Amino acid sequence: MKETVVIVAGAGPTGISTSACLNLQSIPHILLEREDIYCPIWTKKSYDCLHLQLAKQFCELPHMPFPDSYPTYVPRKLFVQYLDNYLTQFNVNPVYNRSIESAAAYDKVAGKWLVKARNLKTDEVEEYMSTFLVVATGETTDPFIPEMKGIESFKGEILHSTKYKTGEPFANKSVLVVGCGNSGMEIAYDLSNFGARSSIVIRNPRHVMTQWMAYVGLSLFKYLPFELVDEIVLLLSKLWYGDMSKCGIRRPQEAPFTMKDKYGKYPVIDKGTVGKIKSGEIQVLPGISSVEGDEVIFTDGKSYQFDVILFATGFHRITKKWLKDDEEFLNEDGIPKQSYPNHWKGKNGLYFAGLARQGLYGGGVDGQNIANDIKKLL
Repeated sequence: MKETVVIVAGAGPTGISTSACLNLQSIPHILLEREDIYCPIWTKKSYDCLHLQLAKQFCELPHMPFPDSYPTYVPRKLFVQYLDNYLTQFNVNPVYNRSIESAAAYDKVAGKWLVKARNLKTDEVEEYMSTFLVVATGETTDPFIPEMKGIESFKGEILHSTKYKTGEPFANKSVLVVGCGNSGMEIAYDLSNFGARSSIVIRNPRHVMTQWMAYVGLSLFKYLPFELVDEIVLLLSKLWYGDMSKCGIRRPQEAPFTMKDKYGKYPVIDKGTVGKIKSGEIQVLPGISSVEGDEVIFTDGKSYQFDVILFATGFHRITKKWLKDDEEFLNEDGIPKQSYPNHWKGKNGLYFAGLARQGLYGGGVDGQNIANDIKKLL
């Protein structure tokens, strides 16, 4: 049994932010991470051309701005270097290869949380006890691949976006990208740049904006009401892109930032994909009906042959499986039931960081709030 004041679950950007803030307050804690490295989504599960979708000032972690030498939209390699420097500067030391199996309901008599984690190297279950528990497992936990009729018969290659690095190995191949969020749209673009015959499934309406539109919107939130900013950004998108329904992209009825806050559906930050769709270089296809060998049948009755199916279908959260909280603070999707900005604090020393769909900056703010609150309680 290892006992400490705080246990932080997850060493992604939010987890290391929380650990750094706790260190600055001299609060003893243990940071547990399932993978063998910090921030695994960024350090080993991202594609090479990935950049921060937003300008760097909206993505910096607490107490450490990006260097002036960094470009406005930071590439993955530089961001990983920034994260590495962050761990060093704030003495963040995750305990790796620890997969949490359960966090027992809070013991009101002892005033403690009991956390059981499996050491993935020794296969032994270790026990940890703490007064406070911070769930910082984030929005991206386990890769999700949806069920699909006949997918087991597909003769080509199937992979999730976490396994994709570059379009180079797919040159001259026909690749179907399933998922039209930022990752799916960007991977379809990257594949096309490397000579792949790229197609993307877009079933539902999506908002699309440029990086400068997102920058304008986030900057205006400081001065104008939320609804007005939302409408301004929507108008800019309509003026810039026009009617995209002819090329398979429909706009939702609700405005972009409203969609993000209500349903967690982020607008697509376009870096050239829409231009390739309009020119015919990237084919847009409707929902998939079934798969038969190397042939994919779509809901419009048409079918096409593909060499590769790449799922950019995101992640599902497993927090509900191991967090045994009697108060049921999380909904079925693993998101706090309390809406932003009241999402980060539960009861009995339970906290949530990085689960409010507010990006890197929002996760950092959560870490600061949690460390300050624990300091007051202590």
